[in-house]
Amino acid sequence: MKRYEQFPHTADIGVHVFGKDLKELFENAAFAMFDIIADLEGMKTSITKEFEVKAPNHEELLVAWLDELLYNFYTKSIIFSGFKVEELSENLIKATASGRPVGENRNRLQTEIKAATYSDLKIKETPDGYQVDIIFDI
Repeated sequence: MKRYEQFPHTADIGVHVFGKDLKELFENAAFAMFDIIADLEGMKTSITKEFEVKAPNHEELLVAWLDELLYNFYTKSIIFSGFKVEELSENLIKATASGRPVGENRNRLQTEIKAATYSDLKIKETPDGYQVDIIFDI
């Protein structure tokens, strides 16, 4: 199963994200976002950070998770490339993300993403697992 695929969107970037379960869906959504931000091919990691994010439901939790990763990218200058969801419930995610400092990898940066949006955001169960369409504000 592929992690994600981009789709055309008027002013922003849209991705279809796939996962065999909800944990993998959240991991693949984070990967998709950072794969758009930077060239992740062959990037080694040297930093691991733990995250705990809360929200009222899965959709809002997904956006909160992605926005928390973006906040850390912009404030701590870390390009994340590895994601592991340890615990996921309706309103809580505990996960780790690994990456490298931007300084060493500035040449990998590609596209600036401002935020994950709620536009048409709906996590769907499919015969193969789960899917969600995410629009990133650029």
